Amino acid sequence: MNNKEQNGLQLAATIMISSLFLFTASMESYAASTAEKSKIVAKSKQVSNNSTNSKSTVSQADKSQSTTEASATSTTDDSQASDDAINDELGADETVYNKDPLEKFNRAMFTFNDKLDFYLIKPVAQLYNAIMPKPLNQGVHNFFNNLGEVPTIVNDLLQFNFYQMTKDMCRLGINSTMGIGGLFDMATRMHLPYFQNDFGLTLAAWGYKDSSYLVLPFLGPNTIRDGLGTTLDYFEFTVYPYVEPQSRRYQLLGLYTIDHRANLLQFEPVMEEAAIDKYVFMRNAYMQHRAFQIEQIKHLSYKDRNVNAQDEASS
Repeated sequence: MNNKEQNGLQLAATIMISSLFLFTASMESYAASTAEKSKIVAKSKQVSNNSTNSKSTVSQADKSQSTTEASATSTTDDSQASDDAINDELGADETVYNKDPLEKFNRAMFTFNDKLDFYLIKPVAQLYNAIMPKPLNQGVHNFFNNLGEVPTIVNDLLQFNFYQMTKDMCRLGINSTMGIGGLFDMATRMHLPYFQNDFGLTLAAWGYKDSSYLVLPFLGPNTIRDGLGTTLDYFEFTVYPYVEPQSRRYQLLGLYTIDHRANLLQFEPVMEEAAIDKYVFMRNAYMQHRAFQIEQIKHLSYKDRNVNAQDEASS
């Protein structure tokens, strides 16, 4: 094999592995948003139950027609209040979540990615979970999270979130030393929780908030903004492009892809049960979570964290 053919194969392998890397990074947002959505649904059911109980009490107290009409009006108001509360919790703007002018293309790419995952990536991830001891599995996951602190710190700096940047730098230092290269998450036990930041959020902090939903082959759910941001993060801020020799880089990226896909298997039953249209569910979950993250990065200062801590303590 001559040098030209060898370089071509190396380029193809780099594109393939990088695409899988970016796909799993996008899937992480889906997993986190699924957990948030479950909490909100639970709150909705609780509010609905309270509304039903309130209606029953009013009805028993006075069965007259006028009181019944008042009760119905009250129930309607409670239901509307419930919806408003959920929208407030999500920061929901349905027009933003449904901003999908390329839906036909996106659905085709979603189907392609879904088939690729079903026939290739998911079986490998299931085998990985089956043969890997749980402590070692968690250690590998912690190791890759620790490597991910580097682009997080850079984006903290670009967003001028110096307090969060200090915390993330401490996490990186603690886990890289006391955590033996990041295999053990010692920082979380020291009240320094994991935080993920990226250049897509940096672009949003700089003003590029309104971006259309986009699904790309291998990369999975994105927006145009986040696709640009994730690509820049990978090639400029992560350690992977600088790992030499190239064979070791491919091995590291391959293990990253398998580890993160294996970690997402636990969330699949939620989507299978909740989603009538998997594409719409994935799109809304991704867009809602990104909206939450964009809002979250506005409140990462020391003052904001103190206010949140006092609120949690009082509640």
